[in-house]
Amino acid sequence: MKEKRITLAYGSGGRLTHQLIKDIFVKHLDNEILSQMNDSAVFALNGHLAFTTDSYVVSPIFFPGGDIGKLAVNGTVNDLAMVGAEPLYISLSIIIEEGLLFEELERIVLSIKEAAEESGVRVVTGDTKVVENGKADKIFINTSGIGIVPDGIDIRGDKAKPEEVIIINGTVGDHGIAILSARKDLSFSADIKSDTAPLNRLVKKMIEAVPEISVLRDPTRGGLATTLNEIAQASNVGIEVEESEIPIRDSVKNACELLGIDPLYIANEGKLVAVVSKDKADLLLKVMRSSPYGEKAKIIGRITREHPGKVVLITRLGAKRLLDMLSGDPLPRIC
Repeated sequence: MKEKRITLAYGSGGRLTHQLIKDIFVKHLDNEILSQMNDSAVFALNGHLAFTTDSYVVSPIFFPGGDIGKLAVNGTVNDLAMVGAEPLYISLSIIIEEGLLFEELERIVLSIKEAAEESGVRVVTGDTKVVENGKADKIFINTSGIGIVPDGIDIRGDKAKPEEVIIINGTVGDHGIAILSARKDLSFSADIKSDTAPLNRLVKKMIEAVPEISVLRDPTRGGLATTLNEIAQASNVGIEVEESEIPIRDSVKNACELLGIDPLYIANEGKLVAVVSKDKADLLLKVMRSSPYGEKAKIIGRITREHPGKVVLITRLGAKRLLDMLSGDPLPRIC
């Protein structure tokens, strides 16, 4: 039996386009707002709004631990969560390359559905386009998200202060190595999977326990090192991190050594960096470790007055070296 594929006719705006939207997107993502099929979604919101947008062009579109659909939802949810917002609604715009299998498209949409259900957001509007074969790489996704920031919460990248500590919720480098393994068919280790995950429920617990959190950031492209540099520069503070305290899976570490790349510069998709006062750190760690996405949370460094705008890594031998921002892109098309 011949496999059914997307053709240019499905992007014409006519009968086939409507059939595609009805049979795949509405079938799996339907809710009372999306089902109205208006040109804009209409809903009521109260309070301070957070709004974000991102595009996903990861290659390959399926990888250990996830796919482009799961990545798109989680990435948008996490961007909202990093300012303390409760994610509510997202838009979903998809560019499909002619020739994509219907089975692959439906698999991605089902993944979007599962990710949205886990995080509690709803897809309420979107768009579908089809381009000629060779004009895209199977499928590109753009998502935008809206959320509500609770009263009294003010979490920003420029609020880090000397004497505060830096916490991460788990191991770094998993996503990038999982993508590279799938892309090159290297199969480094069966336990290397993308860490893509929605962090909004974890963040909600963190904020309820410690509303005074200064900074939250997710170290995606550019990895942990780049994110720490962004915080140091935005807040005009120095940062010192302990190499021995940064959690990295042995399998990821071994893969990085084999490839000659630094895991601190590799993308993560289910990790967050929190900056908080010393006296609140133990409470925050306790709350984070009670969540499946924060079980391995630990303090990895501190904010200092010295060397403002720079990040210093204290090596296992006690030496210090500058941990600069990523230069170039060792792993393109990572998200």
